[in-house]
Amino acid sequence: MARPLRIERAGGWYHVSARGNERRAIYRDDRDRRHFLEVLAEMVLRYRVRLHGFVLMDNHYHLLLELTEANLSRAVQWVNVSYSVWFNRRHERSGHLFQGRFKSVAVSPEEWALALSRYVHLNPVRIRTLGLGKRDRRAQRVGLSPAPDADQVRERIALLRGYRWSSYRAYIGLERAPAWLECQNVLSLGGGPERDRRRRYREYVERAVREGVGRSPWESVREQVVLGGAEFLAELRAHVSGSRQEQRGAGRLLAERPGLEAVIAAIEKVKGLPWADFRDRYGDTGRDMALTLGRRLCGLKLAEVAQAVGLRHYGVVATSVKRYAGRLAKDRAERERMQQVLKRLNCEM
Repeated sequence: MARPLRIERAGGWYHVSARGNERRAIYRDDRDRRHFLEVLAEMVLRYRVRLHGFVLMDNHYHLLLELTEANLSRAVQWVNVSYSVWFNRRHERSGHLFQGRFKSVAVSPEEWALALSRYVHLNPVRIRTLGLGKRDRRAQRVGLSPAPDADQVRERIALLRGYRWSSYRAYIGLERAPAWLECQNVLSLGGGPERDRRRRYREYVERAVREGVGRSPWESVREQVVLGGAEFLAELRAHVSGSRQEQRGAGRLLAERPGLEAVIAAIEKVKGLPWADFRDRYGDTGRDMALTLGRRLCGLKLAEVAQAVGLRHYGVVATSVKRYAGRLAKDRAERERMQQVLKRLNCEM
């Protein structure tokens, strides 16, 4: 499987996360957590990184940081290795502490830093026992979950404000921010007079606790590594590097995505039929191929694909894409047709 590409540039903002090997705890007690924060402080000094937010959970962490040099991998690898060596020595263990490489997403700060900081800070309360587990959040998004009662809201907010291992308390003024933590940049994105920014930020984050956390920012990530709009993506193309053979995602970012019209035209050429002849024909795989490529190659959302081809509901797109994936896995002739279409589009998938 191709290794996810790193896009490293001075001035770039990133969300970084790492998880314990086999989902095991990377912090066993508060001494471990305090030492990890000491390592973060050293990272800020050693690598001239600006740290805009963090949260430490039992078996993973999240960071929101900004580079002043193109050194993301060196900085985060140093954090993970330094902490792992200390942790193993302290707990008399050996072997990997973290599961594989850390994950990073390049972030457009103007578009996403505020929402992403909220996502990071809400981690301690996004748990099943407080009615905010994954299943609960899915039900909330489609209106199938009842509103939390007053006691549940109070419990969520008390945990959120009392959690010592995130930057949230510093953001809302419950404790002094350490010198290595930068809060003002994100607070300023919330607008309003400077004297009101901490209060406004607290209301913004805790509104999600009361009303539901909503959609995850990760639903808008492109190629698993970019969180931002078309203009931001265009800026990043100049900074993509590395072997295309190892990082196919880099090749997809460097090339402009084809539009759905171009995809349909390529399918028409391969099939030798106009779109209208096979769009609604029962058992024909042409439409399913178009819907699949619209999602995976054009980067369109389910609703966008549905609207583009005249479908009433995006659920049809999801079902068709899943069905077509099964067809590709079993049908060699269909895989060959797909390759012909991709060749016409000068793309890989």
